Amino acid sequence: MVLQKSSSSTSSMVFKVTRKPAELVAPAGPTPHELKLLSDIDDQQALRIHYTVVQIFPYQASMKGKDPAHVIREALSKALVFYYPFAGRLREGPRGKLMVDCTGEGVLFIEADADVTLDHFGVDFLPPFPCFDELLCDVPSSHDGIINSPLMLFQVTRLQCGGFIFVIRVNHTMCDGSGFMQFIKGIAEIAQGAVKPSILPVWCRELLCARDPPIVTYLHPEYNQLPLEDDNKCASFKPCHASFFFGSKEIDAMRFLLPPHIAQSSNTFDVLTACLWRCHTAALHWQNPNQEVRFMCVANARFEPCRLNPPLPEGYYGNAFVLPAAVSTVAKLCGRPLSYALELVKKAKKEASEEYVHSTADLMAIKGRPALSLTGSFIVSDITKFEIRDVDYGWGKPLYIGPDKAGIDDVPSLSYFIPYTDSKGEYGRVVLICLPEEAMKRFEKELHGILQIKDKQKPIKSISNL
Repeated sequence: MVLQKSSSSTSSMVFKVTRKPAELVAPAGPTPHELKLLSDIDDQQALRIHYTVVQIFPYQASMKGKDPAHVIREALSKALVFYYPFAGRLREGPRGKLMVDCTGEGVLFIEADADVTLDHFGVDFLPPFPCFDELLCDVPSSHDGIINSPLMLFQVTRLQCGGFIFVIRVNHTMCDGSGFMQFIKGIAEIAQGAVKPSILPVWCRELLCARDPPIVTYLHPEYNQLPLEDDNKCASFKPCHASFFFGSKEIDAMRFLLPPHIAQSSNTFDVLTACLWRCHTAALHWQNPNQEVRFMCVANARFEPCRLNPPLPEGYYGNAFVLPAAVSTVAKLCGRPLSYALELVKKAKKEASEEYVHSTADLMAIKGRPALSLTGSFIVSDITKFEIRDVDYGWGKPLYIGPDKAGIDDVPSLSYFIPYTDSKGEYGRVVLICLPEEAMKRFEKELHGILQIKDKQKPIKSISNL
């Protein structure tokens, strides 16, 4: 069975964290004081939230005597000279347009110590993490909306074994995952002695603003609000978070459910996503078989197939993704062969194009930043291509780097695909899932049933492993 870790498995672990008061870390040198407009992709309603990234590092003998909190704080201050908008505050202008007031006030930083070692977290370091509110302590006014507040919150927690956990919360309007990774890699380079980041930041947010005149050229079902026909889905629920590891064995088991020619021509992302979408939908026990459900994939304009021409500048760190969607009904998705879901996943990905990116920006301008449609949606963000495991502040590569859980704020249906090597040395993907507690049990049962299908022939290997 796939390696799994759920919130129920971490609920019994308790430890104590001692924190110093939060402080503002400002740029180490003078920076411009100016107003910078965000793009129409940046300031859409769906991104006016925060996301969190966790990094876990073991003890490194070569760094004995070095304090990770001090090293990272100093490097952060120097990096903010180049990324000075992060040290500013968001303001809201006419018609809700967001801009950054580059005040140089700084970002919030917390230094802490925990009375545990990495061994307490087990051999595989996966979300959900126990006592997470201790590893990222909320600071009054830092999480009350996104306007006029610090744009980032950092906490470095030293462990008794010499390792440490580094957690960052980010205002999503400022950057997506790729832009964020560019920033923290710059911090890491400076922490190891560089005088500046190897990739210098570029603002240029006008590249992803609406055209003049704006024209919407796609249907964009991701922003069309759906009626919720099952009243029970409106009720509040206790969320359950879990991580699932998928290596080659698990992916091969999923390929068995597909005709050989489809299995061979489909990449790992498509196969895994199609399977998870079906399991996720089935687990929710929709009462109306005609309830419309959606799959959305995060497609980044830095990469094919929606890479801009000419490309975004190398140092661009703003939000550059769109969310093309595929639509089905519960009955069709769960009642038809897996190949049906697979083709829908591929169809959504094919929607992604340079024109789709511009059409999304134009939609924001014309429709007044419509909210993302979350009813019956399963959203996947694949961050395996961001090279997130290469971050090194001097303590080597992280044992884990990625989101703290599935979902962001009120978007629980967002799942992440994260590159991960397990404790046995097998490389694969960790998938973060959030569902109501009872639905998670059904999800696990659906998934277990697929992965336990007995092999009747030689495993089907993909011709592509993208």
